[in-house]
Amino acid sequence: MVRQLKLNRKKILITGGSGFIGSHLVEGLVKSSAKVRILVPYSSNRNEENLIYLDKEIRKRIEVVFGNIVELETVKDVMKGIDIAFNLAALVGIPYSYVHPREVFEVNAIGTLNMLTAAKELKIERFIQTSTSEVYGTARYVPIDEKHPLQPQSPYSASKISADAMAMSFHYSFDLPVVIVRPFNTFGPRQSERAVIPTIISQALTQDKILIGSTRPRRDFTYVKDAIQGFIKAAEAKSSIGEVINLGTGRDHSIEEIINIIGRLLGKKLRIIAKRERKRPSKSEVMRLRANNKKAKKFLYWAPKYSFMEGLKETIDFISDNIKRYEPRKYVI
Repeated sequence: MVRQLKLNRKKILITGGSGFIGSHLVEGLVKSSAKVRILVPYSSNRNEENLIYLDKEIRKRIEVVFGNIVELETVKDVMKGIDIAFNLAALVGIPYSYVHPREVFEVNAIGTLNMLTAAKELKIERFIQTSTSEVYGTARYVPIDEKHPLQPQSPYSASKISADAMAMSFHYSFDLPVVIVRPFNTFGPRQSERAVIPTIISQALTQDKILIGSTRPRRDFTYVKDAIQGFIKAAEAKSSIGEVINLGTGRDHSIEEIINIIGRLLGKKLRIIAKRERKRPSKSEVMRLRANNKKAKKFLYWAPKYSFMEGLKETIDFISDNIKRYEPRKYVI
């Protein structure tokens, strides 16, 4: 049996809690009777992003604080009284990182350092750092286990490699109880058109052509409801401390395959149009990611429950119901 840390009535901080994965994690933790505080990036209109989709009863039970993890004092203030911290705050757009590499590094790496510094000073019980499969770069072998070499093929990937290394250094140097969760490509309701699956779905719902970059890369797509269970189990399992743990299905699909699957689900013949501006630089493109999830099964007793088709159908339903929030013809970095 996996030794468990019970999360009910624990005081939990989620940075990036208003984002795609973060908002689903908020739901899961509130349903577990945890007391949840969320750090949300400040904007003049106090935009709570995906928190607007949460049930009213869940929204009543969360505390929202506006601020940014690049400011250490803000992080220290928001972490006071916290038992467990989930760090999901990040600038995740790979194309954006080509244009703004310094900003991406400051948020993803320096922001993580601020979080770790505060967690160390305040002696929190558990720190869950969110990684990404992008740190592996193009697979040298599949399925990819946690020992696979790290390859910074984009500034975004480099920033996350740095953040992960800093997190692990705090575990070894200061005995901070760190867990690094490394999700492969997560998808589902609330994800923006910055990601490939919502890009394809939103275009397919409104036109018969799909403007896309390269269709050859293959990815291991994990449904968000499965992914957040991995996050929660990583926080609960005492055996996970000091570990890096992949969250993935062990299966992969090419972008072209996904376009064809979505077309069949919608009963449409979709025409693929490759656009140069949507392609990564050739040496930066990650051609294949497929997870080895044996460690997650061993340490967390975690395995995905949703099929790819089930996840796609729920994602299509959400985007169809909220199509006004999407800009299918616009390339979003």
